[in-house]
Amino acid sequence: MITVAPTGAETAKADAPALPVTPDELVQTAQACEAAGAAMIHVHIRDAEAAPTLDPVRLKDTVAALREQTGLVVQLSTGGSVRDPYEARLAVLDAEPDSCSLTCGTVNFGDDVFLNPWPFMVELYQRTQAAEVVPEFELFDLGHVTALNRLLDTFGAPYGGQVHCDLVMGVPGGMPGTTEALVAAVRALPAGATWSATGVGRTTLPVALAALSAGGHLRVGMEDTLTYAPNEPVRDNVQLVERARDLARLALRPALTPAEARSMLRVKDRGGKEVG
Repeated sequence: MITVAPTGAETAKADAPALPVTPDELVQTAQACEAAGAAMIHVHIRDAEAAPTLDPVRLKDTVAALREQTGLVVQLSTGGSVRDPYEARLAVLDAEPDSCSLTCGTVNFGDDVFLNPWPFMVELYQRTQAAEVVPEFELFDLGHVTALNRLLDTFGAPYGGQVHCDLVMGVPGGMPGTTEALVAAVRALPAGATWSATGVGRTTLPVALAALSAGGHLRVGMEDTLTYAPNEPVRDNVQLVERARDLARLALRPALTPAEARSMLRVKDRGGKEVG
């Protein structure tokens, strides 16, 4: 399964002109990435000035547009930016996405701190269960894997019953983007969990190759890297999806279709475009 994370909350449009920040740009990017092999889209949105936002109306409209015009599994970020308040992050679920991110602990994020205390994790998790939204557990460090296991042991399985995680690697302050770190994290995951891996910045390729060899899935996109190769900026998100697709094909693990991804993740059928 290839997930594309096209925008994020950190990069300015002026620094990366191909970054999709308007609703139309996001839908066009999603359609092109779906055609290239993506099955899920991890969504951050921007306001009219291209600043990160969790505006509830804009979120709901974005989910509706993506659902109507693509077959992708629509996953909203509940992380927002490091400055967003907890209540606004919880309210993301009101937009009724197929999936949402759920970060399993606080982490230093470059010069900032991405706050995810235990009470917030619990409330967000219980809200996903009630709203029938599939959480993707974001794991930035080995301690986050321990917190994930504690969450499941205490509050039971997620909606649909399939535990799916994303190992976020290479963030300054989190676990390194190395094969050794990936193997250690995977060994500690709950039995039966599926997982993707994200290599931030220059760790993109090493993490992708390690994940493919270990049976994992891939997340790529301009949220996570703006460099395609040394001294070569990323052209657009499609370029990153195409590379992930080609690597998966070389590894004899061809990219899942959106329908196959929905089946694997056990997301709720909320209507929208027919998927294949």
